Amino acid sequence: MATYTPRFPGSGTLIEETLIEGESKGRAEDILRILVLRGVEVAEADRERITACADLGTLGTWFDRAVTATSAQELFAEE
Repeated sequence: MATYTPRFPGSGTLIEETLIEGESKGRAEDILRILVLRGVEVAEADRERITACADLGTLGTWFDRAVTATSAQELFAEE
């Protein structure tokens, strides 16, 4: 018996990839903005690591940590 998996229009297509890319880019910009507003210095290598990340789960974790981090390295700490 076949399993029906509902998919929204555009799922698995360039449209979906573009939406996810835009969301990850926005989240990375938010992380950097929080750090800058809090006065946390961000090295160029850290900035590139944040902006290059496309994993929304990882970016979510980094976003949460950016609120209290005293250095950019605290974002990347293993749990």
